[in-house]
Amino acid sequence: MKKIILFFLACFILVNTLPAYAHPPSNIVIAYDPAKKMLHAEIKHQVGNPRQHYIKKADIGLNGKEIASLSFTSQASYFSQLLDYSLAEVEIKKGDKIYVEGYCSISGKLKVEYTVE
Repeated sequence: MKKIILFFLACFILVNTLPAYAHPPSNIVIAYDPAKKMLHAEIKHQVGNPRQHYIKKADIGLNGKEIASLSFTSQASYFSQLLDYSLAEVEIKKGDKIYVEGYCSISGKLKVEYTVE
């Protein structure tokens, strides 16, 4: 009986300490409102505990150059991290490429690019 309890305890510890469930964001949906010069992004990242496993950082770039980096200490929901960022200080024209790169707090990242229409 003691061996069975130790076995299950070891399995529980192993499962909860390995980053096996860590994963990069599954998608990033980007929208840009030229009238308001606002960038909106939803970094999709489904997690079981958004206080321990979350999107820790999002980098924003324009035409291949990073222009901002945002940090988070938890995720807004179990499914995604939302961000709104003003691009009023940057001149953006049709054809420019905006990117958002999201970083998981445990492991992995994803970068998605959006072309301004």
